[in-house]
Amino acid sequence: MTDVTVLGLGLMGQALAKALVTGGLGVTVWNRTPGRAADLNDVNESATAASAAAASDLVVVCVLDYAVVTEILDKVDVSGRTIVNLTNGTPRQARETAARVEKAGGVYVDGGIMAIPPMIGQPAATVLYSGDADAYDRHATTLSLLGRSRFLGTDPGEAALVDLALLSAMYGMFGGVWHAFALTAKANLPRQEFAGMLVEWLTATHAMVSRPPDAEVVASAEMQLAVYPNLFDASRDEGVRLDFVRPMYEMMKEEVATGRPIAELLRNADEQT
Repeated sequence: MTDVTVLGLGLMGQALAKALVTGGLGVTVWNRTPGRAADLNDVNESATAASAAAASDLVVVCVLDYAVVTEILDKVDVSGRTIVNLTNGTPRQARETAARVEKAGGVYVDGGIMAIPPMIGQPAATVLYSGDADAYDRHATTLSLLGRSRFLGTDPGEAALVDLALLSAMYGMFGGVWHAFALTAKANLPRQEFAGMLVEWLTATHAMVSRPPDAEVVASAEMQLAVYPNLFDASRDEGVRLDFVRPMYEMMKEEVATGRPIAELLRNADEQT
């Protein structure tokens, strides 16, 4: 028996295993493609997922998607074990997997990793968890080796929901950043200097995110809508595509036309595509 088993040795799975070993734990690993454990020291590599899971009471799963999770868990005896699934997925998939694990006699904790592999085990890494509270508490010390842990509640889908929400903000921000770099590619401004200005600006405006809906209006939607087309014109002049910035303009027009905030408009499921 070992302290923990890691199923899946992609870049993230390897980072998880390394952090657990560094934390002084005995770790068993398995991967569908053999040989991925070659760069891992002091781990026990199993030939099958079933034998790997049998080696530990705590089994951490981190693979490509939930289809692979299902394929693996169908071959594993989860009875009496805690399954911590750190595979990115949807709240529905997390809840369905929790039900399958619990029906088979195991306990389930879902997780969302807010980090890239090199950050695992470092203070900057955060891992969100939800699901069986007792199981989380029992293994909290082990899980803390992966990064800062945050338990969001007993709904197995909560971690996946918050994970995707944070990723949504990240992708939107990255889209804006990429557009900004493309727009200033020919400017007489070093890229790193502009990057510093960008970070300062985003940091200075972050307080707007948490403003309550009834807060005093400090920048009207009508004014923003009036100046936004300048971004289109400047982009065209610089030969920059509008893929990232056009959708926001359409939402801003709808906000002004209806008088409803964009955050409220986005909650209208009938208008989703």
